[in-house]
Amino acid sequence: MNEATHPEAAPLTQAEAFARIRLLRSPNIGPVSYAMLLARYGNAVAALEGLPDLGNKGRRQYRAAPIAQIEAEVDNVRRAGARYLFHDQPDYPVLLAEIDSAPPIITYRGDLSLAAQPCVALVGARNASAAAVKLAREFGQGLAEAGFTVVSGLARGIDGAAHEGAFPRTIGVIASGIDIAYPPQHKDLQERIASEGLLIAEQPPGTEPRGSHFPSRNRIIAGLASGTLVVEAAVKSGSLITARLAGEAGREVMAIPGSPLEARSHGCNHLIREGAVLVQSPEDVAELLSGFGGQPRSTFREPSATFEYGPEELAEAEPADIASLLTTAPVAIDELIRQSGESAAAVQLALLELEIAGQLERHAAGRVSLVYKPVEYRQGK
Repeated sequence: MNEATHPEAAPLTQAEAFARIRLLRSPNIGPVSYAMLLARYGNAVAALEGLPDLGNKGRRQYRAAPIAQIEAEVDNVRRAGARYLFHDQPDYPVLLAEIDSAPPIITYRGDLSLAAQPCVALVGARNASAAAVKLAREFGQGLAEAGFTVVSGLARGIDGAAHEGAFPRTIGVIASGIDIAYPPQHKDLQERIASEGLLIAEQPPGTEPRGSHFPSRNRIIAGLASGTLVVEAAVKSGSLITARLAGEAGREVMAIPGSPLEARSHGCNHLIREGAVLVQSPEDVAELLSGFGGQPRSTFREPSATFEYGPEELAEAEPADIASLLTTAPVAIDELIRQSGESAAAVQLALLELEIAGQLERHAAGRVSLVYKPVEYRQGK
């Protein structure tokens, strides 16, 4: 999370912690808008009071998440044996905090110190070949023995093998609530990771995984690690999304090459062709990531744009008039700033109002668009 988008950390009271959870669970509030609201109002209690006014500016009667809903969530987190971690607490993973859309609040079970150690993400195909599964297990074990924490997504295939090889030096990031095991086949593995490794969830407890949750989970996997290694994957796969997110965050992107005759290797070969580093052993990965200082050798993806402004600017800004510049086609925020001639804070405030009103959608790499609403056709009589 960009430091320019939230205020300096202050002692977290119980009331503020509850207000933060409620703010993040309120309609149309995501990591970016959450951070901007904290920057504008100073704390979550004040932000909740200001939400209705922002919603009205977007021509919508706005209601925050019900208090009873948050009380039930907090109880469910406790019953699951999990804890909350907020973005500005000392134990929040440093590398994860650096990404633009870092989760403001996560729930976790297990040993949080694993996230403070050097981390590498191992990802790949669910329907992986037997050879690739064996390779992922060996890489997981080798990297754990070299002092790395192995991060993956608990999916079938490569993810599960990477966790098993690295155990207990492993972090599982799930797309469901902390109390939901997915996939069901990995229920025992997930519980084992939660008990002896580290299990992380962004979604509220009780949340079943949906398609939109997996890219969000992937950004956490990439954000926790100084590098992401794709073991085996097709060209169109979630693993390549994770690699792309790692590249945009300025992290190392690595891939194991495979046969051009095997479709499940095409994704890795594509990454290497586009600038990922070719690796063939755990030692290659360890050498690449040891002492990583933020300058990756891979050229797979340039870091995404950043928008510099301070909390004071956001608190004092008036929203820019940018409605005419937006369509349902995603556009970069820095392009909106250039074309409008307004300050970054004024443009971001205008985007915030639109998002809270349910009219704006945020995309990867700092792009936004108006929400697409299909036209309803009525048959004439």
